[in-house]
Amino acid sequence: MTPLLVTSGLKRHFGGLKAVDGVNFTLYEGEIRAIIGPNGAGKTTFVSLLSGRTDVSGGTITFAGEDVTRLPAYKRVQRGIAYTFQITNIYPTKTVAENVRVAVQGRAHRHRGAPLDFEAETALALDAVGLSSRADAIAGELAYGHQRLLEIAMGLALEPKLLILDEPTQGLSDAEIEDFLVLVRHISSRATVLLIEHNMHVVMSLADRISVLSRGQLLAEGTPAEIRDNAAVQEAYLGA
Repeated sequence: MTPLLVTSGLKRHFGGLKAVDGVNFTLYEGEIRAIIGPNGAGKTTFVSLLSGRTDVSGGTITFAGEDVTRLPAYKRVQRGIAYTFQITNIYPTKTVAENVRVAVQGRAHRHRGAPLDFEAETALALDAVGLSSRADAIAGELAYGHQRLLEIAMGLALEPKLLILDEPTQGLSDAEIEDFLVLVRHISSRATVLLIEHNMHVVMSLADRISVLSRGQLLAEGTPAEIRDNAAVQEAYLGA
């Protein structure tokens, strides 16, 4: 497997709080990786460091062979890192299609060859998440589950190498969660997926490997079966 993203000694300290404290992490191309851990474990801070939303206190981040540790968030987007919280502040008064078109336009500068067909690319992203029939709907009037799908469509429209999803199933119904599982498996054929998720059914159903954070440090990594049977993880998080 080819490493896509590697962190070495990654740290983020807020005064005396060590939110992320020396994490060594490797994410491979094409995998679905889940990050789990108790509340306050440092999960969102960690992915915020990866996406450039939060500055590092120490350590390095390498993406596709390039040191991106000090690059701002927008330059990481240009290199292929899409983080849902970064691009998911939907424009509530615009249509669903207009929201996605903004993301398509965001990658136009790095497109080579024939000019991008914005309408066609927008349609492809909407079709991927099942929102084609709602293209003309006002985004702010969508049900919550459909707004989350719109957020993912905006991420896909950027054609990322890495799509980071932070609590993507929060607030979704059971039926919407099952549709989400199908969607992520489809996405993984075109992008590496990293997700923070509390729903263990989602984690165990989707993840190729799971990384467990606890108190800002990497507690364990492994397949779903290995994590399920890990005594330290059971004590720290799973409660078994």
